[in-house]
Amino acid sequence: MYEVDGIVYAGEPGKPVELISVTSAKPLKDYKLLLCFSTGEKKQYDVKPLLKYPAFKPLKNKTIFNSVRVKYGAPIWNKGQIDIDPECLYENGIAVSTLKATA
Repeated sequence: MYEVDGIVYAGEPGKPVELISVTSAKPLKDYKLLLCFSTGEKKQYDVKPLLKYPAFKPLKNKTIFNSVRVKYGAPIWNKGQIDIDPECLYENGIAVSTLKATA
């Protein structure tokens, strides 16, 4: 962390911040997504807990959920009306290698 002109920044000065983006998204059973990230990692994310929120209720419709696309590094539905932040998906997703080890 560092400060410039009274503003505090995360990271190190002069070091570029690498943004994580989703490169592909595949719908799975039970409202889960298989995601590939710009880091080369694959993770699974459970969307089901989000379905209780009004913004995500349309995803209860399986046809809409299965229509997921990636645009600007984020999974989207309904022509971009619904999306999920890539960093959230990355931080809260479960690594595919972890899933295979517990199966």
